[in-house]
Amino acid sequence: MGEGNTLWYLIGYIFLGLAVMYTIFAGFAYLFLYKWRGKFYWASKIQQYYPERKHIMREIWLSVSTLVIFGVVLLGVAWANYHGYTQAYHPADKYGYWYYAFSIVIMVFIHDAYFYWAHRLLHWKPLFKTVHVKHHLSINPTPFAALAFHPMEAVSEILVVPLVAFTIPHYPTAMQIVFIYSLLVNIGGHMGYETVPKEFVRHWIFKWHNTSTHHNMHHRLVKCNYGLYFNIWDRLMGTNHPDYEKHFEEVVDRRDKERLAKLNKKVWAKKNKQKSVKEPVGSRAVQQG
Repeated sequence: MGEGNTLWYLIGYIFLGLAVMYTIFAGFAYLFLYKWRGKFYWASKIQQYYPERKHIMREIWLSVSTLVIFGVVLLGVAWANYHGYTQAYHPADKYGYWYYAFSIVIMVFIHDAYFYWAHRLLHWKPLFKTVHVKHHLSINPTPFAALAFHPMEAVSEILVVPLVAFTIPHYPTAMQIVFIYSLLVNIGGHMGYETVPKEFVRHWIFKWHNTSTHHNMHHRLVKCNYGLYFNIWDRLMGTNHPDYEKHFEEVVDRRDKERLAKLNKKVWAKKNKQKSVKEPVGSRAVQQG
């Protein structure tokens, strides 16, 4: 494949891949929770109201510009990979599959630290007023808010990819796995619905991973809960909101009570249906006797 053909292949692969992934992940989450089954899962909605249409459209248009910026940076990294300038290696088992798995873990933790401190920087008043405020216009975010960034913020978000690509030996698919995981966690944090069990934030392992409620509080209250994947940096730096666990449990209690009420209603309806079917049979037997 010639140089020109390779470039066009990379452009198509990256930009089409980004568009398809974001449309599937964010689009499906939005359609499922805000259109198809929103009423059914309403008790799981963290903030008990829907955002206005204008805010959703703003999130979508900002996401489109973010995807273009991400695509340009990822294209540059892919081109550098192709020419051997990054730390990407081949074949996948060059350093053993244990290292392949370990490189994914390392990249996730590097990204988590990078995101926390870049996010704190974006909350510096001059940057917040001119850049990060675009993202915080989504006080009650939808899945489309995941990439609803000012162009400068979009650049700061994606710069972690070349940072890692040029410093950490990695097989390309390992980085792709991290990118997909990042996108899913980001969409989950902006989903506006809480899905995990009540014990999650008190469990000795799971409490270290963030929830949708955690990031939703950040959008609503602003000066707290800066982390992406994990609840490590917020705990270390004292930036967890003091009522995070309490608010999470309130949301989950409301959700679980609604689920129990629906279940009881179904059981009651089923029993009454069975009763109404049996009664005529008994009545006819009496009449015949």
